[in-house]
Amino acid sequence: MWWEGPKFLQKKEDEWPVLKHDNFNNLPELKVVATSVIVNKSIIEMERFSNLNRLQRSVAYVNRFIYNIKNPNIKISGPLTVEELNKSFNFLCTISQQESFPIELKALSNEKFLNTKSKILSLSPFLDNDNLIRVGGRIDASTYPYNKRHPVLLDSSHYLCKLIFRAEHIRNMHAGPQLLLATVRQTVWPIKGRLLARATVRKCVRCRRVLGKTLLPKMGDLPSQRITPDFPFTSVGIDMAGPFITLNRKGRGAKLSKSYLCLFVCLRYKCVHLEAVSDLTKDAFIMTLRRFICRRGKPAEIFSDNGRNFVGAAKELNGFLKTNNEKLSEFAVQEGIKFIFTPSYAPHFGGIWEAGIKSSKHLIRRVMGNSHLTFEELSTLFAQVESILNSRPLCPLSSSPDDFLFLSPGHFLIGKPLNALPSPCLEDYKESCLRRHARLEQIRQHFWRRWQQEYISELQVRTKWKLDTAKVKIGDLVLLREDTLPPLCWRTGRVTKLYPGPDGISRVADVNTKTGCYRRPLVRLCPLLADEDY
Repeated sequence: MWWEGPKFLQKKEDEWPVLKHDNFNNLPELKVVATSVIVNKSIIEMERFSNLNRLQRSVAYVNRFIYNIKNPNIKISGPLTVEELNKSFNFLCTISQQESFPIELKALSNEKFLNTKSKILSLSPFLDNDNLIRVGGRIDASTYPYNKRHPVLLDSSHYLCKLIFRAEHIRNMHAGPQLLLATVRQTVWPIKGRLLARATVRKCVRCRRVLGKTLLPKMGDLPSQRITPDFPFTSVGIDMAGPFITLNRKGRGAKLSKSYLCLFVCLRYKCVHLEAVSDLTKDAFIMTLRRFICRRGKPAEIFSDNGRNFVGAAKELNGFLKTNNEKLSEFAVQEGIKFIFTPSYAPHFGGIWEAGIKSSKHLIRRVMGNSHLTFEELSTLFAQVESILNSRPLCPLSSSPDDFLFLSPGHFLIGKPLNALPSPCLEDYKESCLRRHARLEQIRQHFWRRWQQEYISELQVRTKWKLDTAKVKIGDLVLLREDTLPPLCWRTGRVTKLYPGPDGISRVADVNTKTGCYRRPLVRLCPLLADEDY
């Protein structure tokens, strides 16, 4: 095939071997050759990255060449004129209509009525002098230009119509769907043009970058730590909040310093434990963790984000960091707590402790206001807030007027020593047959049964992200969302690996950028279109 895209326009006339044929003038019509070779649908589909201007100018140059062959005595040279470009555009529209409306074109050529089921019947189409199907419409009596009163009819599914929309979208400085459709209708009337206008804006890479809309995978299933009964604080989520401005002492001359809130939340029963922390160092967190263990018992696993103090504490407690401190090594061996970290920039992976931080700050800010407390006063305030949070209902209250007792996290924090052994099931025994300590154990087991029957059923519903709309695959081009930068400055990268969850839906991906490979949740990725989407 001799068509080579832009290279074809750079060749001289004596370098076009196909057109240098002795019997070339015997062909029925030179324009038929141009039609079959240049603007054939398969050629257009192969030129996926061409634009309307290139295609229009290519056809105009071919038409000029054909004219020069037919009229060797009057050759046209120089830059293309507006008339030549208009003729090439009409020629492209003719080919598009022949492929999109063959039945209607045949009926109009034979001066017959269109089928009542034709999709262009309501537009009162007619053929103009160039055998182009134009819209008859109802505004012929207006003073608008001819192209606006009777625009050329095109099908939005044709590739030429998509090129027109893309060109107008860029020419009008990335106009939105409504403005884009209005601009296109000045010259052509696309069937189902509103859908194509929306698709053009949606597929524009520049518009997607400015919009910065990230992926939203379907909300994941709850982990086993949230729905299986066990002792409180067996599985714990932790987070920090602050700073809170504190005084080093009361009276005049007191100095201001920063203090922080460390929240421990039970993943099963939403019990919270609040601790005041003097700084965000690793050592301060380890001491905070020691105090928590002494009061609530040792957790089997701790979930947190990738805060440096949490990661540092995890390394020391698990013995991964080489140290000469024998006491710390001995403590790590004895405790053996498993740390589990959520992906970076993924606060929704720890929604339960993020909600706990929000509720705690809601109460603290309203009580504390702009006043400055001492560290002891702040610790007392945190204990009071902890008591209030542990007294909240776990699930909606019953509508029955006889139901006065609601289930709260505080029910799971009493009636059992931290080192107590598991008790036998006493739920089926009569109260009169049990001793006092057994009756207390029966009441505690009753709370657990209510937790399974009332609270767990409330967790069935997905409150958001109900559909899996995040369609991304390995090799897709994405942007890494950064809250401190505008969307046009976000880093670009390729997805190299996906991490599907137990339900088969991927929510975390590795993205390779020019500065390195990053692991990010899909909600921090803004997808750009793949090449095959154009």
